[in-house]
Amino acid sequence: MNRKLFVIMLLASVMAGGCVSARKYQDMEARYLEGRMENDQLMRDNRSAENRIASINDEMSEINRQYRLLVEDTMRLGTNIRNLTANYEALNRTYALVQEQNEKLLEGRASETQQILGKLQETQEDLQRREDELREKEQNLNRLMGEFAAKEARVNELESILNRQEAVVQELRRTVSSALLGFENNGLTVETRNGKVYVSLEESLLFASGSTTVDSKGESALKELAQVLERNPDISVMIEGHTDDVPLRPGASIRDNWDLSVLRATAIVRILLKHGSIEPERFIVAGRGEHLPIDPAKTAEARRKNRRTEIILTPKLDALFQIIEMN
Repeated sequence: MNRKLFVIMLLASVMAGGCVSARKYQDMEARYLEGRMENDQLMRDNRSAENRIASINDEMSEINRQYRLLVEDTMRLGTNIRNLTANYEALNRTYALVQEQNEKLLEGRASETQQILGKLQETQEDLQRREDELREKEQNLNRLMGEFAAKEARVNELESILNRQEAVVQELRRTVSSALLGFENNGLTVETRNGKVYVSLEESLLFASGSTTVDSKGESALKELAQVLERNPDISVMIEGHTDDVPLRPGASIRDNWDLSVLRATAIVRILLKHGSIEPERFIVAGRGEHLPIDPAKTAEARRKNRRTEIILTPKLDALFQIIEMN
């Protein structure tokens, strides 16, 4: 992250100082684009993790459905066993009766007796076969219930981590809101979205029109935020610059809205580092230009809202990602 910041700072300072060789400019522009690609990759990785969590939830729903079906099947099999047991006992009684009568009718009835005995043997074999099938189904049910219990334990662990994560995010939002209380509703808002805390600062709180220099009022707000970040070292910080869709008049160091949004985000990083003991590698700097508006309308009010800087605070998700990788 230090390397990207260095390249962006070098690009701004060299362009501000006058003309440079085409080769140097191309090198710096390539490094700038490399930084943007890394940022996009990080965002794709985050979306991939969220999709994987959704996939695990879908899998658990299917396991629950199979579990219910197995329970219903087991109940039916239990009823069948009771019926078969009753039939088996009745057949045993019949068999005993036949044996008693067989002694009396042995002469002249041997063939008939053998036929009855054969049917009794077939019935016993059929009962044994059904009992074997039932035991096999019970074993399968036990196996599936064991798998379900393991899956349920993993899901419960995931839910526990997500609940802790949500508690951390809410506590972070309260901490940030408390620190920036004097600035909320005066060009600054704090809200939570998708497990992250978004601190949105309007252009009027930070910059003059077209400028990349943070004014004293904006620096006061950033100073308070820097103290919060210093006390919470497990929070990653992404700073996104946003502009409206009005084309910027090219100058010596700023060519367009892309440049303006990135340089403003970089200026905010410098101030946060100045006022807090924060590891630089915690920062990601991005410029969105005019391409992610809050309000797409072409009105002055919509454009005012779109000219903003968003500081996105994300608690670490290492434990959650480890569980996802294991599954």
